[in-house]
Amino acid sequence: MVVAERDLPGGEPIDGARLGLRRVPLRYAPAERVADPAEVAGLRPRATVPAGSDLAAPLLDDGAGPRLRPGERIADIVAIGDARLVQPGTRIDLLVTREQDGRGGTTRLALEDAEVLTVRPAPTETGEEGRGSRIAVALRVDVRQAVYLAAAQNFASELRVLPRGADDDRRGAQGTAAASSLDGIR
Repeated sequence: MVVAERDLPGGEPIDGARLGLRRVPLRYAPAERVADPAEVAGLRPRATVPAGSDLAAPLLDDGAGPRLRPGERIADIVAIGDARLVQPGTRIDLLVTREQDGRGGTTRLALEDAEVLTVRPAPTETGEEGRGSRIAVALRVDVRQAVYLAAAQNFASELRVLPRGADDDRRGAQGTAAASSLDGIR
């Protein structure tokens, strides 16, 4: 079975020179063992694997999911948007509309230039026909944004995804709002 001869840093591609083989009778080998160093070529440990440790599949990231940097989170939301325009890799802005006890509501630009990680159609809930297609979107965000999005998903009347142009990296409009009176933008 394959072992780490030297520490394998988490998140970094495995260097074959840091691996070795240990002979173990099959009946004592873990079920999810790695038998050949070629099996782990290009993979990354999920966390640092100390020297001397056996390599097993659950310790390794096959790269199928998004790679998060420190401080990043994945926020899952359901919003109005077009799944043909919003695809993995697309950058989006997010509008959040809140209604205020029958006094109208406010729509605010809550998130700018967020990266879409995954998208899929979401079922339309009763009474929402005609408001637009709903999509389930996973976004790359920081912790503060993730907390805000969780609250928005629970308490807002509508979330709307606005796809950005490929070369549009402008920011500075976050917090822009319009009230239901449509008296102008604040």
